[in-house]
Amino acid sequence: MIKKLLLVILLLSKVTFSQEEKVQQEKKQDSIPKKWNTITKLAFILNQSTFSNWVAGGTNTVAGNLNVNYEFNYKKNNWNWDNKITSAYGLSYVDKQGVRKTDDRIEYNSLLGYKSKKDWFFSFFNNLKTQFTRGYDYTQTPKLVISDFFSPAYLSFGPGMLWKKSDHKFINIAPSSSRFTFVSPEFSGKYGVDEGQTSSFGLGFNLSSYYKFSITENLTMENILALYADYLDNPQNVDVDYQINFLVKISKYFSTNLGFHTIIDDNASKNIQFKQLFGLGVNYVFL
Repeated sequence: MIKKLLLVILLLSKVTFSQEEKVQQEKKQDSIPKKWNTITKLAFILNQSTFSNWVAGGTNTVAGNLNVNYEFNYKKNNWNWDNKITSAYGLSYVDKQGVRKTDDRIEYNSLLGYKSKKDWFFSFFNNLKTQFTRGYDYTQTPKLVISDFFSPAYLSFGPGMLWKKSDHKFINIAPSSSRFTFVSPEFSGKYGVDEGQTSSFGLGFNLSSYYKFSITENLTMENILALYADYLDNPQNVDVDYQINFLVKISKYFSTNLGFHTIIDDNASKNIQFKQLFGLGVNYVFL
């Protein structure tokens, strides 16, 4: 009887020790810092207006924009590698005009940094931006095709120096960056590409910065700026791409979004491009 009792105690002790060892191993694994951090953000913005016997006049419209952003970032010791894919697509329906595209953008940004001292890093950036579908000039009759997927597409990359205070505040300066512009044969001769060619090369100065902060508890402001000057082609004409976004949080899933986007690019248009978006947004974040 005593032998059986000792055997049971021994078995129970072994099981208990194994369980404790397993818990300790799990705690140890949990304590290991994550090298990769990923986040996916979804936002749907809706605008709608309806008029009936309205003396001042008006046109019934419905518009929607879908934004999907995916970030995957790596941090270990002195290495910092931030990656972000930004995509947006919007359509509107206007009485007597039909469906028209209001937004179309896909962009990939990669910024690799090796810490030098304090908030400074040696860096290498990579940027690719284009659109999903064809774009039209609706002022022409019939409407005129002016762009398409990968027409144009811009690929920029180069070494530089990065000042990064936080994930929400940084500036990257690349004084010797390469830039390729790609178009299909249909758009040869446009967007800075010579007639008969489907690509062009540029070498210039690139600056990109990001600054996001809270104005109040429920109001956030985001600034995104990119500057480029081509040493080989009219360096005095600086390309500017600036976005400013305001986000007013209503609840966990709802917000009011206000955005302004300005582009100055002589190769794409002789006029300043401007876009403004305002509406009620449905937001969701996957961690």
